[in-house]
Formats: sequence, C-alpha cells, structure tokens
Amino acid sequence: MESGKVVLGVLAGVAIGAVLGILLAPEKGVVTRNQILSKGEEFTHDLDEKLDNFIKTASNKYESAIRHAEELSAKGKARFEEIKKEVKNGIA
Repeated sequence: MESGKVVLGVLAGVAIGAVLGILLAPEKGVVTRNQILSKGEEFTHDLDEKLDNFIKTASNKYESAIRHAEELSAKGKARFEEIKKEVKNGIA
C-alpha cells in the first residue's frame, strides 16, 4: 500500500509542477489554457492506467489468498478427521 501512496505523490507532484510551469510561462491565455487541459488529460489517463494496474494486482493477490485459504482449510479438515479417527480407535 505504501508504494501506491508514493506513486500517487509523485504523480501529484509532477502534475502540480507542470501546471505551475505552464502558468508561469510567457504564453497567451488561450495557449496556456490548452496546455493545462492537455496536461490534465495526460495526468488523468496515466492515473487511470495506474489505478487499473493496481486493481488488477490487488484482485490477483486477493484471489490467490482465497485459494490458499481454501487449501489450508481442506488440509485442516482432513487432519481433523484423521485425529478424530485416531482418538475414536484409541478409546474403543
């Protein structure tokens, strides 16, 4: 989760730097607004891609954890049944 925060922080810093650079540039207002709009669209696109990748990774890890938990549960149940039989045979 920490790497996600770092990526978002870096992206936010880049976006803020780009906007400030454009605002301080000696261009006409229309040109500056178009540059800001273009950078904003690029930032949004990059953020969407990173979010999609994060969601895919998180989903894959979740599914893997579920499969692992199901395997452990099945092994635990099998072991419980073995112990139950051993106890029953030992008492009888």
